Amino acid sequence: MEKIKVAVVFGGRSAEHEVSLQSAKNVIESLNKDLYEPVLIGIDRTGRWFLNKNSINLLHSENPKMIRLVDQKNEIALTPTGKNRKLINLHNNKSAGEIDVIFPVLHGPYGEDGTIQGLAKMANVPCVGAGILGSAIGMDKDIMKRLLSDAGLPVARFLTITENMLSGYSFEQIVSQIGIPLFVKPANLGSSVGISKVKDSSTYENAIEEAFNYDLKIIIEEEIKGREIECAVLGNENPIASVAGEILPNDEFYSYNAKYIDEKGAMLEIPAKISDKLLKRVQEISVKTFKILECRGMARVDMFITDEEQIIINEINTIPGFTKISMYPKLWEYSGISYTELVDKLIIFAIEDFKKREKLKVTVDLK
Repeated sequence: MEKIKVAVVFGGRSAEHEVSLQSAKNVIESLNKDLYEPVLIGIDRTGRWFLNKNSINLLHSENPKMIRLVDQKNEIALTPTGKNRKLINLHNNKSAGEIDVIFPVLHGPYGEDGTIQGLAKMANVPCVGAGILGSAIGMDKDIMKRLLSDAGLPVARFLTITENMLSGYSFEQIVSQIGIPLFVKPANLGSSVGISKVKDSSTYENAIEEAFNYDLKIIIEEEIKGREIECAVLGNENPIASVAGEILPNDEFYSYNAKYIDEKGAMLEIPAKISDKLLKRVQEISVKTFKILECRGMARVDMFITDEEQIIINEINTIPGFTKISMYPKLWEYSGISYTELVDKLIIFAIEDFKKREKLKVTVDLK
């Protein structure tokens, strides 16, 4: 049987570049080499695509603080050439091979926000994970929270502010609406990049400036006092939810450093110590969130559970981390699906969805 050529795409232009490299390394190692032929594509910080023929070619691959793409010469492009899903070598304009499916391991903008999903659609290639709309919604915390709220699901109180709106809000006005402490976040980013916890007016301006370094739109959100719970979702039309896990950070909140750098930055408790009744509610809300936000394939739903056992949705991640200390694969491993099985299922879901969409009509019968 001919192996399926899986283009694992990693790196990218976002602030989550290093996280992507760590995640990709684990995805590649987990591919069933009897079924799949990995085609490794690294994207540098300027957006150039490089073919890494035999390995992920990383500098300091064992050190998450220093991990880097090695400079490459095999610069390529994916071309929309009908059913021939060709990679083109940009130095000689010759074919650099073909691919059967894209597995994007790109966290944040230019990867998790619908951009590579749109490229895959134009190039007629199946793509693992959510499509264009689901990816874009999941990336934009403002739109995501509004849709969830409209659907009757609980989210924290928040304000969305752009730079030209900033002068219309004083710190006192924001506190009167949101409360204190509060969190300031870029609207379109993940992995806790650019997030600050504000306890008083002295740290407010720096928090605003930091968030605007990463996005043109920011979220100011109330602090929810409660347990940080995460649940993984897997599937297309009939998604399933994993057991729940709990984040026990050793700092003010679950920071970038705790998620990806410091293995002791937070403790992951899997399964979370919650009742079966509460677990069922967590799973139901996670699947409902997945469906409302037009997701498919995979997602991790993050939420808070208050002392009164109220569930407040924090966000959804449509390309969750796949590092050694990431919650998504760990949750499925505890739920009975190994890392290798998980990667296999995600590829199958992508191909199945692609085949269904291929059957849709693209012409109108004129009578």
